[in-house]
Amino acid sequence: MTEKKRSDEDLDRELIELLNELRVALPGVQVLFAFLLAVPFANGWTRVTDLQRDVFFVAFLATAASSILLIAPSSYHRLRWREGDKEQMLRTSNRLAIAGTVFLAIGMTAVVFLIGDILFKGTWAAVTAAVIGGAFAWFWYGLPLVRGVASAARG
Repeated sequence: MTEKKRSDEDLDRELIELLNELRVALPGVQVLFAFLLAVPFANGWTRVTDLQRDVFFVAFLATAASSILLIAPSSYHRLRWREGDKEQMLRTSNRLAIAGTVFLAIGMTAVVFLIGDILFKGTWAAVTAAVIGGAFAWFWYGLPLVRGVASAARG
C-alpha cells in the first residue's frame, strides 16, 4: 500500500511539474501567435516577396500547431482527471508538450528568418535562422538527450 501511495504521489508531482512548465511556455507562444496574427494587416506587408510570404505562413502554422499541442495537456487533464490512469495521462501529455516545443522552435526559427530577410536579405537571414535553429535543437533537445544517454551509460 505504501509503494502504491508513493507512486501516486510521484505521478501527481510529475503532472504538476509538467503543467507548471507549460505555464512558462504558453505566454511566449501566445505573444508570438498574436504578433503573427497582426503582421499581414500592418502597413507595408504587401511589399513582401513570395519567399517571405511563404516563410511567414510556415511560422504562422507552426505557432498555431504549437499552441494546440502545448494547451492540449491541460485539456486532456481536465477531461480525464478522474479516470484513474494518471501515468498514461502523464505520458500522453509529455509527448504533446514535446511536440509543441518542436513546432514552437520551427515557428520561432521561421520568424527569425523572416525578420532577417526583411532587414538584411538572403544570406544573413539564412545564417541567422540556422544558428537560432541549431540553438533550439541543441539546448531544447540535444543537451537533455545527451545527458540522458550519459546517465544511462553510468547507471
